[in-house]
Amino acid sequence: MTTNQNEITIKQITKRRDLRRFVQFGNDLYKGNPYYCPPIFFDELNTFDTKSNPALEVCDFVLYLAYRNGKIVGRIVGIINHRANEAWRVKKCRFGWFDFIDDYDVFKALIDAVAQWGRSHGMTHLNGPVGFTDFDKEGLLIEGFDYNAPMASLYTHPYYIAHYERYGLKKEADWIEFQIQPPTEAPERIQRIAQIVEKRHNLRVVKVKNSRELKKRYGYSYFDVLDEAYQKLYNYQPMTDRQKMYYCNMYFPLINYDFVTMVTNEKDEIVAVGLGMPSLSDALRKCQGRLFPFGWYHLIKALKAKKMTDFDLLLIAVRPDYQDKGVNALIFNEMTPYFAKYGIQRVETTSILESNSKNIANFLPFDHIQHKRRRAYIMEL
Repeated sequence: MTTNQNEITIKQITKRRDLRRFVQFGNDLYKGNPYYCPPIFFDELNTFDTKSNPALEVCDFVLYLAYRNGKIVGRIVGIINHRANEAWRVKKCRFGWFDFIDDYDVFKALIDAVAQWGRSHGMTHLNGPVGFTDFDKEGLLIEGFDYNAPMASLYTHPYYIAHYERYGLKKEADWIEFQIQPPTEAPERIQRIAQIVEKRHNLRVVKVKNSRELKKRYGYSYFDVLDEAYQKLYNYQPMTDRQKMYYCNMYFPLINYDFVTMVTNEKDEIVAVGLGMPSLSDALRKCQGRLFPFGWYHLIKALKAKKMTDFDLLLIAVRPDYQDKGVNALIFNEMTPYFAKYGIQRVETTSILESNSKNIANFLPFDHIQHKRRRAYIMEL
């Protein structure tokens, strides 16, 4: 589909060469920004490849580029996640990867195109910025523009906010993020709770050395815990078996297993997980997300570092039947000595729903600042 509006041409992307331009535009728009973290380029391409990304088995999607005078001035993806819509009993057309120059006409032309596409598929609401699944980047940055963006977080220009509001998009959910200055050992209260919880519920902390040991002992049950823990969180889509295999095979070989914590019960079932990794933001900025010719060196150096200043805490998940029992204390108690071992000075949390007071409470015992806020918007179609 091609339409014209105020000399802006909206082009639907179907070819690989245009997809490369789509991905590159994100980097070009933030060129010189010291806080933006480029994605790994080939990972971003594979995100839109039906043969590579199993999430696309349950999604319809469309990609648009906006052109003015032959130059790309914006991009957007329209998404219908059928599995999530069925789980939540909604008819949402999502939008994501929404970037544009500071021009409301460009913004409007792009989002109008997605809105029209969503209506034609019977959707009743427009929702974003979100991705295909909860494991994609989501949430427009509202506060915290002068802080480093982790690899897993969406970074957006401040001017986006005014365009969203002018169009009539309204807040549906906010996430907040913390920056923690980790102590050399867990606070005494956390240590005490960890000891009590371990004995009272017959739990133990388990460490594995590598992805081979993890898969041999627990298969993909690691992701079963995430599914159960996150099922009531905003927009969450239960993972398919292929998705679990995909994430396991893609990420587990790269992980430093000092930063993987699991809690098991007397049946050796995983009931809680914690996962983090060294910040890759500086490495990705150095290579602009390109692994070749030398980008791989910067990434491997960061992943294998014995000392680091910045750390991304990616997730903490507790199985519902073990929530509200203090199990998180076991994870924090086990993780904290590794912060000291690696010389970590700053820990960036993942996004936490502002309504998730239990998760927020996990970080209050530490020296912290709440430095970022991001938002998902919605409007009727």
